[in-house]
Amino acid sequence: MTIQEAQNTVDEWIRTIGVRYFNELTNTAILMEEVGEVARIMARRYGEQSFKASDKEVDLGEEMADVLFVLICLANQTGINLTEAFQKRMDKKTKRDANRHKENEKLE
Repeated sequence: MTIQEAQNTVDEWIRTIGVRYFNELTNTAILMEEVGEVARIMARRYGEQSFKASDKEVDLGEEMADVLFVLICLANQTGINLTEAFQKRMDKKTKRDANRHKENEKLE
């Protein structure tokens, strides 16, 4: 699935099942909640925090997909073409960081 296809799929789901988009502020708050859920798993799986019984069965991929879903909702309702935005960002990062990481002694 391309990014554009994902945007179209989310829009179709919202219009047929989700009734309507939550407003932008609500979706921003939901995005922060979803990012927090990913952070919670990461802190326990890869960091130093221990798992609680309720955290052990959580699927990291599904939580990341929740973040992506809400981000796509925000892009759709604010008129952002994520394919174009992502390509523009990658071009900028590629030009800006062409040698930056190669020359970073911390990454050797």
